[in-house]
Amino acid sequence: QVQLVESGGGLVQAGGSLRLSCAASGRAFSSYGMGWFRQAPGKEREFVAAITWSGANTRYADSVKGRFTISRDNAKNTVYLQMNSLKPEDTALYYCAAERFSLRRSIPAAALLDFGSWGPGTQVTVSS
Repeated sequence: QVQLVESGGGLVQAGGSLRLSCAASGRAFSSYGMGWFRQAPGKEREFVAAITWSGANTRYADSVKGRFTISRDNAKNTVYLQMNSLKPEDTALYYCAAERFSLRRSIPAAALLDFGSWGPGTQVTVSS
């Protein structure tokens, strides 16, 4: 099991930027794909972005493509989500997640069930 802790959330005006970080501890971080999900009040948790174990490939939800960038630093056991051009509809609790199994995928997973470890979340609020 891997332990995950997110940070970097906050209140920002529309058009602004935030950088989320997710620090991992426990099992071999560099062997697992990582993802970011978000959940707004009254809505289901949804996929935002994911990155393969090596960092070579990334995947994004259409709603954030071109505005968000996921990256990882395996030496620091950390995954990041750079969020630019933020919109009020990006307001949500953002979760970091690690894949359930070390499959060393070449294409990042995006389904909730592919991820087995979750952080407590960090709140992002975008004002209009």
